[in-house]
Amino acid sequence: MYRIVYKEKLAPGIWMMKIMAPLVARKAAPGQFIILRVDERGERIPLTIADYDRQEGWITIIFQEVGLTTRLLAGLDEGDNVLDFAGPLGRPSELDGFKRVLGIGGGVGVAPLYPQIKYLWENGCHVDVIIGARSRDYLILEKEMGAVCNNLYITTDDGSYVRKGFVSDVLKELLERGNRYDRVIAIGPLIMMKVVSQITREYDVPTTVSMNPVMVDGTGMCGGCRVTVGGEVRYACVDGPDFDGHLVDFDEAMRRQQMYREEEGHICRVMGMEGV
Repeated sequence: MYRIVYKEKLAPGIWMMKIMAPLVARKAAPGQFIILRVDERGERIPLTIADYDRQEGWITIIFQEVGLTTRLLAGLDEGDNVLDFAGPLGRPSELDGFKRVLGIGGGVGVAPLYPQIKYLWENGCHVDVIIGARSRDYLILEKEMGAVCNNLYITTDDGSYVRKGFVSDVLKELLERGNRYDRVIAIGPLIMMKVVSQITREYDVPTTVSMNPVMVDGTGMCGGCRVTVGGEVRYACVDGPDFDGHLVDFDEAMRRQQMYREEEGHICRVMGMEGV
């Protein structure tokens, strides 16, 4: 059992939890993820590690209520336990050797971006960051991100905070003004990562994206997390979750993302959680 030691609501339907998992924290690195199960009847879901403390032994996860399991998880409180918490899984992000990096986070994607930016900042890299959300209410980790970067740019879809527009708008402006980066790291909705990768390809800027498709076992056995990268089938749980954004088949990934929406909705209706 893994005890929840801290819980905070960051935005409507978006929660942060610190969970005691000393063995996971001891080995965790930016870019990796865990797979948890709320109870014995629950499904296994992957969540990227948003932060960790090796000495105190906790792992931070940030998640949005989008399906049955995340809604059940959100219903737990400090002092409650999660049944399974396996990790760290996946390949750590390759972050060493860069002098200038631009991080781009959209929506809940800001959470897994944070530990990578923090690592780069602590190791002397110049880091610029763009974060975006649908509105001010849904913007997360602004203060935390601002503390570990040189320049922080913020956009909101509806213009309710700082600047109206998308993260891709700021990206294009920065590149057009002559800013040069060794790497762009983009994490967020598939369509956002696709657009970002299209722009960076035009400017020949290497770009890493984080893929989070359906996962079951986290070991590459089930094949549910397969993505096509450079014309080859890769598995996000063992080959990723980071991939070259210029090589990912985003259109295929978006089609696969929609495959189980009807089934998820049916389960929520049966459990009486529709619209929660």
